[in-house]
Amino acid sequence: MTVPLLSVKNLSVSFKTRSGTVKVLDDVSFSLGKGEVLGIVGESGSGKSVLSYALMGLLDENAEIKADAIEFGGIDLAGPNSPLASIRGRELSMIFQSPRTALNPIMKAGRQIEDVLRRHGAVTRSNARAAAIAALEKVRIPDPERRYNAYPFELSGGMCQRVMIAMALSCSPSLLIADEPTTGLDVTTQAVVMDLMRDLVRETRMSSILITHDLALAGEYCDRIVVMHAGHMVEMAPANELRAHFAHPYTKGLFAATPTAHTELEDLSSIPGSLPDLTRDLPSCRFLHRCDRRQPDCETGHVALAPLGNDHSVRCRHPL
Repeated sequence: MTVPLLSVKNLSVSFKTRSGTVKVLDDVSFSLGKGEVLGIVGESGSGKSVLSYALMGLLDENAEIKADAIEFGGIDLAGPNSPLASIRGRELSMIFQSPRTALNPIMKAGRQIEDVLRRHGAVTRSNARAAAIAALEKVRIPDPERRYNAYPFELSGGMCQRVMIAMALSCSPSLLIADEPTTGLDVTTQAVVMDLMRDLVRETRMSSILITHDLALAGEYCDRIVVMHAGHMVEMAPANELRAHFAHPYTKGLFAATPTAHTELEDLSSIPGSLPDLTRDLPSCRFLHRCDRRQPDCETGHVALAPLGNDHSVRCRHPL
């Protein structure tokens, strides 16, 4: 049996706030193989970004993280002596949601890539500039020598995102996490950025986690998809299997709300209701009060993620 690059078992995250404890993630478990692209999909507030920040060790101090295991390349990242700080940016890297916010506005783009390379000992001081320019060239930035000296405000949104990708890939990580990498970009630029990421992942056999609210985008670029709602994994399946045989009512709602090239505006529908208050005691199924298939037995007992076959799992007592 092939050992996965990343294995997460029973990860839960909560935040202590003035309003009480917010239970943002609950019982999240998945694995990621080498060279695989995994999509994490759900509406805003589903816990997608919190999951990525938990894996990277970037959550605030008021976060409480519990997990039976978070193993990366055979290394335990959940224990008290986790080496995460030393491998973050080198073995695990991340593209943040807003490149203009993530980049330092008063530092030249090339110098920011240099800092990453030198921080992890990938280059010497003398060849750092050449390495940074090569990283910009790798992500197909025209005239990389000139863009090296540009400040983020002098670059377009798409160019800033390419700089972020160059920075994230500069140390040849084994795992790249991309958190909503196309936010704020026009449709054409979105396609260019996603095609670039897909090509680079294939060239390097790097594993990747794509976090997005766009189910169609995940279906096009990912091998497997995890669907999240209110901190719960509600469905997980290969991308082709999920499109053909989705089983959770929430996944059905996401597909119904996703436009395609052949969809008319009147054909689209929204998911009724809103996310539950995560500071309160929650039912085992957090989709319960938004679901048109709920039955009396949905309100009692633990609803676990159960296998359906074909590497397909669903958290629902009455799947489609």
